[in-house]
Amino acid sequence: MKTCPYCGFQIEEDWSYCRNCNKPLIANLEDVLDRNVKFPYDEPEIYHLELEEEKDTFDNFVIKDEEIDQKIKNIDDTLESKEVRGEPIPGTLLLEKSSLYYKKRDLSEALKNIELALKNFKVENDLLNIAICYNEIGIIQEDNGFFDQAIYNFNRSLEILKDLNDKSKIIKILNNLGNVYFIIKDLEQSYNYYQEAFQLSQQENLIFDEIKSSSNLVEVLYLLHDYDRIKKILEKNSKFFKEDEDIYGIIQTEIKYGKLYYLIGEDYDESSQHLNDALELIKKLGEHVSVYIKAKLEWECYLYLGKIHILRDNSTKAENLFMQSLEAVRIFEISDNIKEGEILENLAKLYISKGDIERAIEYYELACEIFFKFGDNIKNAELKVKIGNIYLEFEEDTIKAINIFEEALDIYEDLAYIKESALILHKLGDIYLNKRMIENAILYFEKARTYYQKIKDEYSTELLNEKIKSLKF
Repeated sequence: MKTCPYCGFQIEEDWSYCRNCNKPLIANLEDVLDRNVKFPYDEPEIYHLELEEEKDTFDNFVIKDEEIDQKIKNIDDTLESKEVRGEPIPGTLLLEKSSLYYKKRDLSEALKNIELALKNFKVENDLLNIAICYNEIGIIQEDNGFFDQAIYNFNRSLEILKDLNDKSKIIKILNNLGNVYFIIKDLEQSYNYYQEAFQLSQQENLIFDEIKSSSNLVEVLYLLHDYDRIKKILEKNSKFFKEDEDIYGIIQTEIKYGKLYYLIGEDYDESSQHLNDALELIKKLGEHVSVYIKAKLEWECYLYLGKIHILRDNSTKAENLFMQSLEAVRIFEISDNIKEGEILENLAKLYISKGDIERAIEYYELACEIFFKFGDNIKNAELKVKIGNIYLEFEEDTIKAINIFEEALDIYEDLAYIKESALILHKLGDIYLNKRMIENAILYFEKARTYYQKIKDEYSTELLNEKIKSLKF
């Protein structure tokens, strides 16, 4: 009779969950950990990590810095020797060197070496490796926050791979494009690329790629509120990962289930259970994976558990969890990370509920900076409106409120967000009216009225007509 690796309770062979502690079960957990923990499914696809072996593993991320430095030195010695003898420089060596710098998170050196490799492969007309270089340049540019350049390079890679008819690598590029469009909040494009990758995987019977593509697709489906499809995908993925004894996959699925039940909003206990199960499994990974990988797994668990504790009026516990989430993101991030913006926003909401207005403003402003850097202008404007409301309601500082509302207005008008622009103009008109600055109030009311007319909001249009009429006569 086997026992549960968590609580020691006796379990049956066909149990997927322990009847005592309700934790997900993996057959021969310790043996599985000793064998292999597979590559993370939410990572961008980096081709040259597959040159020696098609099956990716976490080992690519666990190499210590001193080991990486020694490998770089060995490559440099080889390159220097070839240069002295007048021999051509192999692009594959530069490719490997770029990979090592990427593992060190030294993106500038990684980019420099991959660009040198690309030049060499172009001279040799090595189309496959040219495609690989474009892909990896795209990944580095995505990490640097240069999303337009990332998309450009992914598309260059995709064009070549389509000519080569390399279906497996085409799927990887489609997922990479889905990833970058997801970051910049272009959900339509992100969905289309993930869906294309998913369908191509099914067509080619590439089950691992199908699972990875569907796992990526789930992130878009959350935002589209397509919870029924998410359940179907997660059910299939969960079965696959358990049969394959894939711990990372099981952890990811537990996290996604936790997010799903939180977003559905009907069973927060179920959400907590899945997220805590994921954290328990992450602890079981121990030394088998790096701190970097563990942090990438933990951050969402802490974030959503924090959100649940806010709903349960446990602000102290929520604050601790949000801080743990923020710490985890800062472990695996290269520089600023858009994930920080989401955590900082939740911390700001928490401090509002606690009456700590100064800290709430501070965290909202930090979140604004993050979203601005990553080009999420809508979120940036939304948070500025919240900051303006705080200054208005809690600080009674109308000057600061007006300035921040104007900043939000500029963003919304640039994006042609008519309704949002009208609401801010209306609010600014009310502020000036309260300050008895009648001419300014009329000016903002009239502009707001024009926007309301464009969106055929008859109620608000008539309301402003009455306000303007009363002020003019």
